[in-house]
Amino acid sequence: MSNEQQTALTDFGGAVYALKQGKKVARNGWNGKGMWLIHIVGEAVAQAIADRYGDGNAIPVLEAIYMKTATGELVPWLASQTDVLAEDWVVL
Repeated sequence: MSNEQQTALTDFGGAVYALKQGKKVARNGWNGKGMWLIHIVGEAVAQAIADRYGDGNAIPVLEAIYMKTATGELVPWLASQTDVLAEDWVVL
């Protein structure tokens, strides 16, 4: 997995727990593509929206999971059934 150090394999629940602890996670099957997930805290996004659009009363933003893609962008991510049932998640 890229240059990131990884821990032992876990299931999706373990991956979500690690995300909530502020860690990056990835599927072992994504090996070599440099892809990983992070947990984005809603307040940070709300502040960015307020800064961009000048609204001091930002609309509350829910927390989300984002993926760093193989081409280097961050994008909101949704788990597939395969991802949820996989047991090859690693904490980076």
